Amino acid sequence: MNEKEKKELRAKIITSAYAYKTRRKRLFYSISIAASILLIVTLGFYKYNLSESSIAKFAESSGDISIESESKQDVQLFLSGNKKVVIQSNNSSIAYQTGGREINIADSLGKRQEVTLDNSNEFNTLIVPYGKRSKIKLSDGTMVWLNSGSKLIYPATFKAKNREVFLIGEAIFDVAHNAKHPFKVLSKGHTIEVLGTVFNVSNYPEDKDIKTVLKSGSVEISYKSDSFFKSEEKTKITPGTMAVYNKASPKVNTKNVEVENYFSWREGVLIFKNNSLKHIMGKLGRYYNVDIEFQEQYMESETFSGYLDLKDSVEGVLKTLQNATNFNYNIKENGLITINKLENME
Repeated sequence: MNEKEKKELRAKIITSAYAYKTRRKRLFYSISIAASILLIVTLGFYKYNLSESSIAKFAESSGDISIESESKQDVQLFLSGNKKVVIQSNNSSIAYQTGGREINIADSLGKRQEVTLDNSNEFNTLIVPYGKRSKIKLSDGTMVWLNSGSKLIYPATFKAKNREVFLIGEAIFDVAHNAKHPFKVLSKGHTIEVLGTVFNVSNYPEDKDIKTVLKSGSVEISYKSDSFFKSEEKTKITPGTMAVYNKASPKVNTKNVEVENYFSWREGVLIFKNNSLKHIMGKLGRYYNVDIEFQEQYMESETFSGYLDLKDSVEGVLKTLQNATNFNYNIKENGLITINKLENME
């Protein structure tokens, strides 16, 4: 092999070695990127699992204790060990003692009973069927007013860093202040966090939105994000504000509202301002545990402004509405109420 051939061979060897080294670098770089993406996804999934509250898991597993199955019965309190307390009253009051082991229950007729818990470390569930209301004092001193067709899951005693409850339906919360232990109201994909404040939450299964109205203090609403790199979004609201979370798309909109319109049901009054008859009849149906149907769909958009005294019978409330709007109603033998057009009298 002459000198020229040796130089050409040496050049080929160097070029081949350089190309091999470059391919190794590219392969290592590609593997590193893939590993990083996998790590991010894994950590995100792990973080999501860690953030899933134990009370949320309990709420999901206790789906058999449903509002629908109890809708024709009395207020029911489910305790540990499959123990159940039935409260036969339209308006009941439940109070947990500070230690969480004793519960005092009173109904609107003055009947009282005391219950001792076998295990104060477990979650309790309060079911308020349609046509009933209930007030409960939790072991930390927080007051909760549950509206018709609602379900509240909560611990008998708050021992974790966060005081967490799970709500389906509508409730007013007057939260006992404790800066070291924030209070959280959980719903599916939605969390409200407070330290001490008064607010109303409406989250019925048939509603497309979760509505939070703040009366005093401040709250922060967290909800799942649709972003790949962001697990959740957060929104803070101030008194006099309503936050509306759309269940179909993870988004919150806020607006100023007349606060008392969303708290008056606690006092047995409904206040409306240009609300549709469909919205109003939906609330009356839950409150009185009756089925209300419109005969003509266009009538659902008729509006009403004013006060309705819920101490009246459902027929009395319908007559009040009838005097202010253009409709007629009929109560059938099976209790169904039909709404139809008011015929003009000749």
